[in-house]
Amino acid sequence: MSETDVGTAAPVFFGFAGSSLALILANAGAAYGTAKAGVGISAMGVMNPEAVMKNIIPVVMAGVIGIYGLIVAVLLVNNVTVPNDSGVHLYKWSSGFKHLAAGLSVGISGIGAGYAIGLVGDIGVKAVGLQPRLFVALILIMIFAEALALYGLIVALILSSA
Repeated sequence: MSETDVGTAAPVFFGFAGSSLALILANAGAAYGTAKAGVGISAMGVMNPEAVMKNIIPVVMAGVIGIYGLIVAVLLVNNVTVPNDSGVHLYKWSSGFKHLAAGLSVGISGIGAGYAIGLVGDIGVKAVGLQPRLFVALILIMIFAEALALYGLIVALILSSA
């Protein structure tokens, strides 16, 4: 298996695996963050219903993680080349592995960020419901948690364009 090996569909598998893992893993993180923060918002809403809309930010930030995965998945799928007229795959092994690494980068970063947003969002919105002055601190913590997914997105974009 050298860089000049052409004709096999195996590298294409890794390219499509990277694309699907980007979407699946990032959305798993987004779903966890949304669910966990949503539970906290529901609990806080019982104590302080006026603050529900103000504290919806963790759910929105968790949803953005899924968008990161979608962006990378679409970019990767569009970079996987189809066979030429004679049926030979010209998609290289290095491209397949780069695209797999890109998908894993944004996907696993999305899981970590979704987990952090979910935990901080759950407890944070309950705390803000009791003490509104904690809102700025909650937002700052959420920004740093979201940055974890953004780092994965940046690395994935670099890998997919290299």
